[in-house]
Amino acid sequence: MGTRQTILSGMRPTGKLHLGHLVGALENWVKLQGEYDNYHLIADYHALTTDPDSSRIWSNSIDMLLDWLAAGVDPARSPVFRQSQIKEHTELHLILSMLITAARLERNPAVKEQVRDLNIENVSYGHLGYPVLQAADILLYKGDLVPVGEDQVPHVEIAREIARRFNNQYGAVFPEPEPKLTHFPRLPGLDGLEKKMSKSAGNTILLSDSPEEILKKMKTAVTDPLKVRRNDPGRPEVCLVYRYHQKFNPSGSAEIEAGCRSGALGCVECKATIAGVIASHLSPFRERRAHFESRPGEVTEILADGEARARARARTTMAEVRRAMNMG
Repeated sequence: MGTRQTILSGMRPTGKLHLGHLVGALENWVKLQGEYDNYHLIADYHALTTDPDSSRIWSNSIDMLLDWLAAGVDPARSPVFRQSQIKEHTELHLILSMLITAARLERNPAVKEQVRDLNIENVSYGHLGYPVLQAADILLYKGDLVPVGEDQVPHVEIAREIARRFNNQYGAVFPEPEPKLTHFPRLPGLDGLEKKMSKSAGNTILLSDSPEEILKKMKTAVTDPLKVRRNDPGRPEVCLVYRYHQKFNPSGSAEIEAGCRSGALGCVECKATIAGVIASHLSPFRERRAHFESRPGEVTEILADGEARARARARTTMAEVRRAMNMG
């Protein structure tokens, strides 16, 4: 066990997850859980950085956890836990916040992007510093690797800088975490290739959507603006629906491409095909989700067990931190 590398990854609890989460994170988590020691964090404190209303955090956390379990995250191998239940996250966050300047945090492109996307007028102190809390999340479990999409790499860079600074100042406690880029990091939303799938944009297909809902949503998907009528030749490279074919229907995508270019394949038919493929791809997922949904007690137990295991690991790290700092 000791030689395996550790991965920490997590998500803010925003409720039910969508296809973007599946291809950007969950598939990767499931694939990695045999090779690494994985820790999966429900980042409920992070959720407060953009919305201080905490009334939905618990229900959103459970909805998200159901999707994790349904996607194949195995809690026996990979502890799942809420950040707020392991107080060492806040303790380490406070210590690490002494090791980075406000100016450095203000230069972080990921926060700038979020402020722009969410139209935030005044950035809170906690929001500006959330990469420091993220660094604490990773370093607490001595994460070697952090699976991220390319937009999150700046955060991992901040965690590396902070780990380096701590080790130089107090002695070697933390490994410098490396970003582990996912191969298919960004799934575009239904409203266009350059739009990221996200709940706030209302352009998502949820993992728990029924086949009927998937078809209904897919009908609204943006296609090649020059392909107006059925027999018009299309350009698959500018079409969002073709991108979904490449991901979820790889064996059929060459045929789809040819039909689109020649004009033989109409958009309506093409959308119906991919909606069916995605629905059947998600069918085992929906079954597993229903299984866990009908057993709320089991889900709470899974969470309590994950939290106990994460807490034990976090306590060990914090004991080393205090020893290194002579703050015993």
